Amino acid sequence: MTHDVAGRHVVALDLDGVADKAGLMERCVRALELPDWFGRNWDALADSLGDSSVWPAPAVEKGLLVVVTGWQAYAKARPEEWEIARDVFAQAADVTPALTVALVLGGSHQ
Repeated sequence: MTHDVAGRHVVALDLDGVADKAGLMERCVRALELPDWFGRNWDALADSLGDSSVWPAPAVEKGLLVVVTGWQAYAKARPEEWEIARDVFAQAADVTPALTVALVLGGSHQ
C-alpha cells in the first residue's frame, strides 16, 4: 500500500523516555497541540486523530503525517499499552485518508 504524504504537515511524536500511558498521552497533547479538554484516554486519542478540526492548523488543509520515534523502549516495557496505542494509530489512519502515522525503526532511540 502506498500513501502520498508529500506536502502533509509533519508532526514529530517523540516517545523517548515515556514510561506509561499517562506519559504517552502528555506527549500526544504537546506534539499534536491537542485542546485542554482532551480526555487523555484511548478513545479521546482515537477521536482526536480522526478529527481534523483539532489538528494543528496547517494540517487541516494539507493533511497530517505523524512520525513516531523513540517508541521501542515503551513498547518493550508496556507491551499491552503499546499494542493498544499502535491499534489506535492504525485504525485512525485507516479511516482518515488525510492522516498517516509512521513508526520510525532504528535510529538513536533503540
